[in-house]
Amino acid sequence: MAPVRVKICGLRTPADVAAVVDSGAAYAGFVFFAKSPRNVSLEEARIAALSAPEGLCKVALTVNADDATLEAILAAVPLDMLQLHGSESPERVAEVRARFGLPVMKAVGVADEGDLETLFEHSLVADQILVDAKPPKGAALPGGNGLTFDWRLVAQRRWLRPWMLAGGLTSGNVAEAIRLTGARQVDVSSGVESAPGVKDATKIADFVAAATRMKAEIPILR
Repeated sequence: MAPVRVKICGLRTPADVAAVVDSGAAYAGFVFFAKSPRNVSLEEARIAALSAPEGLCKVALTVNADDATLEAILAAVPLDMLQLHGSESPERVAEVRARFGLPVMKAVGVADEGDLETLFEHSLVADQILVDAKPPKGAALPGGNGLTFDWRLVAQRRWLRPWMLAGGLTSGNVAEAIRLTGARQVDVSSGVESAPGVKDATKIADFVAAATRMKAEIPILR
């Protein structure tokens, strides 16, 4: 049995990072997507990331970013992982991974069973998979919408790489989500905010406590 690892996404300030560290979360996510209320400038992200202690995995969330954008982010901000949260193909995921030399997490939206094949395809090339709720048609954001999906679709499934459950998680439902799906990692953004883009340290602590009280079975590869 292994402890559940938590990613808090959409951080913007050193105070946000401090709240994540105090909570015991394993990952700190920074959003580089102009349409998001959690978007950070390179300088804001750099200052926040430099305040993080060694051992906290710092993740850059991007959406269909080109090489020049990724190069600018990595030149300015000390990061440990890239999260591709757009419509990037498996080929693009493999290209980014090879070019930039960092682990890559690929987010895949799930609404029905037909999306599971896409998850499997990306698991062949990404280092990790983020299983998120597929945004509704016309949504401005590819994630962070506070929406859940039918967790039964991924209940006790395993892919070729470590995976992380996301989509509408809160301190009130994360334990049930972990129990049902067997997820060993979970991601939250809007569920620990007092307003869009404003992290709440108490909600972060409550979420991490609720998640890490759970244990998940060691996964079996599909």
